[in-house]
Amino acid sequence: MYFRDVVKRGSRSLRASKLRTLLTALAIAVGAFVLSLTLAASNGLHDYTGKLISNNFDPSELIVGRDKTIGSGSAAGSDPQEYDDSISTVSVGAKSSVQVKRITEAEAEGLRQKPYVEKVRENFQITIRYITREGQKKYTGGAEPYNPSQKPELGAGAVPSGGDIKTGSVLLPEVYVKLLGFQNDQDAIGKTIQVDIQQPFSTESLKALLTSNQTAAQLANSEAVKAKDQVFSYTIAAVTKKTATSLAIGVEPIRISSTDAREVYDFSAKGTTDYNKYLFVSVQVKDGADAAKLNAAEDNLRSEGFYVQSSKDLQKTITQFVNILTIMVGVFGFITVIASVFGIVNTQYISVLERTREIGLMKALGMARGEISQLFMIEATWIGLLGGALGSIAGIVTGIALNPYLTKKLDLGAGNSLLIYRPLQMALLIAALMLVATIAGLLPARKAAKLDPIEALRTE
Repeated sequence: MYFRDVVKRGSRSLRASKLRTLLTALAIAVGAFVLSLTLAASNGLHDYTGKLISNNFDPSELIVGRDKTIGSGSAAGSDPQEYDDSISTVSVGAKSSVQVKRITEAEAEGLRQKPYVEKVRENFQITIRYITREGQKKYTGGAEPYNPSQKPELGAGAVPSGGDIKTGSVLLPEVYVKLLGFQNDQDAIGKTIQVDIQQPFSTESLKALLTSNQTAAQLANSEAVKAKDQVFSYTIAAVTKKTATSLAIGVEPIRISSTDAREVYDFSAKGTTDYNKYLFVSVQVKDGADAAKLNAAEDNLRSEGFYVQSSKDLQKTITQFVNILTIMVGVFGFITVIASVFGIVNTQYISVLERTREIGLMKALGMARGEISQLFMIEATWIGLLGGALGSIAGIVTGIALNPYLTKKLDLGAGNSLLIYRPLQMALLIAALMLVATIAGLLPARKAAKLDPIEALRTE
């Protein structure tokens, strides 16, 4: 008997017992449904992670620090650290602190002198008191230097392509537009806002006061002990919208040029013990788009004792969590598939018992044992195909229906979806389930092939 005839005969046998075939296939369909959703969610999360990294980091830049605990998150361990006066102390919560090595200005300058370095951007820590404009209320907020590798979504205005914004300019988050009395995003462009920065009480000032002969009352009224403020004015160059790929936590910060950031940082940090010390700096590598040159720069910096991370390293760290979550969810689908295997075995055994006389007749007419075995394995394969197709189609339909709701609920932003289906993956999933079903049909098929034709024909 030709193979195509065996396939057709197996198909007819399954159609003869439609309900049993459908129920067995549905067991596989449940597993296919769970696995298709798992694959789609994994695709969506990996795609989102890629956009998150590409929209916030320059692939030719390296994040360079002196303390590996910055990236590992292990700084706040449970064991006390030996105190080192040369290292900065950072508070962790309300009752603990850790010491973190920082990059000094001299080290940052040394990085600039390296032949493979294009540019070095310091990570300025800027603290502002409030943001306001003339005649309006004051609002809290944050500030950071503009990162040319970021791709902010604009409500109005424009930003330079690949370069820093103009000195004296600011990118204002859209949340401040109505608060500061602007009619809309466009109305804010070209207008001026004021940012109040407070200078901390320096250790030098404290030493000077302690060595003075002033009384307590005189010290209390002394201008020297009062915090100094300075108001910086900036012209709004663009209004930014908070996107789903923004790394800002809470209220999005205003963004100023690196020159302005340096000026504000000098005013707010000069005289403190942390002045000109940075948790990390961003090092742009010459021709950093070339993976070989980027890797060579990483190796060189690590050999000098620096902690280094590239955008690929950051993406890999994030995707590790995604992969673990995918595996955990996928296990449930796999368990369902394994359970369905027993259903296939049971169904095929019943089929062998019901068709014993038919098997005996086929053997008496000259059908070989291998062809008998092949017939029952093909029937199992048909069940796997039916179940895999039903589960995958149900998963795709469910994903298409849920995507708009999930995108809105999780605030993923326009153009992003949590569930992304890829045809090749779905085809491979169905093929894998067909293979599993075929293997499940192996034992019943062997039983059918071993039946003695004379005994089989005697069966009532």
